[in-house]
Amino acid sequence: MESKINNRAIYWICVLALFTAAMSNSIRAGAAGAMKAALLDPIDALHSGEMIGTVLGSSFLGFALSLLIISPLLDRLGAKKVVLFAAACFIIGPALVLLSAGTGSSTYLLLNLAMVIWGFGWGATEASINPVIATIYSDDKTGKLNALHAWWPVGIIVGGLLSVLFFKSLELSWEMLVGLTIIPGVVLALWTMRHEFPPTESAVQGVTFGEMMAEPFKRPSFWVFFAIMFLTASAELAPGAWVDVTLSQKVGFSGILVLVYVSAIMFVMRHFAGALAHRFSDMGLLLICTVPAAIGLYLLSIANSPITALVAATLWAFGVCFMWPTMLAAASRRFPRSGPWGIGLIGFAGAMAIYFVLPQLGKIYDDAKLEKAGGKDAFDALQPGSSGLQQALSYAAEQSFQTIAIIPVMLFFIFGAVWLYERKAK
Repeated sequence: MESKINNRAIYWICVLALFTAAMSNSIRAGAAGAMKAALLDPIDALHSGEMIGTVLGSSFLGFALSLLIISPLLDRLGAKKVVLFAAACFIIGPALVLLSAGTGSSTYLLLNLAMVIWGFGWGATEASINPVIATIYSDDKTGKLNALHAWWPVGIIVGGLLSVLFFKSLELSWEMLVGLTIIPGVVLALWTMRHEFPPTESAVQGVTFGEMMAEPFKRPSFWVFFAIMFLTASAELAPGAWVDVTLSQKVGFSGILVLVYVSAIMFVMRHFAGALAHRFSDMGLLLICTVPAAIGLYLLSIANSPITALVAATLWAFGVCFMWPTMLAAASRRFPRSGPWGIGLIGFAGAMAIYFVLPQLGKIYDDAKLEKAGGKDAFDALQPGSSGLQQALSYAAEQSFQTIAIIPVMLFFIFGAVWLYERKAK
């Protein structure tokens, strides 16, 4: 056991934890269609879109709950124990998903439970690594948090490519793909055991537990950022989790490959966040990002070929690439005494947004496909692979993406208002 804290090693452990969470997220999205067909269509084909949306959303519920519970206790528990807990969840969650197959009427319940636990690992990761990095690099929070979160899209890319490899090239089962995510969880646990983690910034400053808990309530402006994060996460993460279910049907091109392409753009761009935030301010950067995000999401809704889907995805990627880490950094910079509790609350808002948004997207999708088909009986009569079914599913994808495209339009005005207010307050 090392007694001296190795900041470089801690940084890369944080990277691995986030990479594991991202790869798991990508594989969940990549396997969603296969899990829907194998596990949920036999249970209730008419509502399987809403059901898979709920299952995917359950991981965000676990993410949100663990963030809310762990964040205020991080200083007492210690970041090392929290990262080890995350690693355990990255092992147990996918294992339970595999056990859900063949459980009959309990399949849906067990799938949701597995996703909640899997989401616990993601939440514990965010609850620990963001305050740790904000502490180690307190003089460059926006730049370093974006650099850390650049590895999120790397995990998405790896998970996406594995999904394509398993399903398109090797024609392997979704069970093998899900089981593969256990490996980085084991590596994370073994590596974390070898190192000690630093205390958080608020702990170093001597902020007491009571002061940290009270800080967001003493400063009402904190809740403006909480509300903004709810919308920001909806514009970034919800489409990413939904893209394989919808876009593959709409343009005849793997939705997960679109997500891989988007993630590659995000990995590159996040390394420029520090310089851009210095040039435009964090609020200015977020304001600019809403424009391509809105245009990209709308264009995804009307994309009718792989080329138009890639053009739309490019705009969406440039729009959302900075949103999540910059929001975390913005809140940490403005409310430093809120410590890991404040960062955790902001992340909680983002997680809960996805938990609520994904099932609603699934419901919009299900309602739209029935509307286009001419009702329940007409939809049931459609044959697999028929043009009528293709038209119904394409229309459903269009409606779900157009709904989510409204959110960055709202954010444009909200970020603009905050940016103007803070400029006048200087």
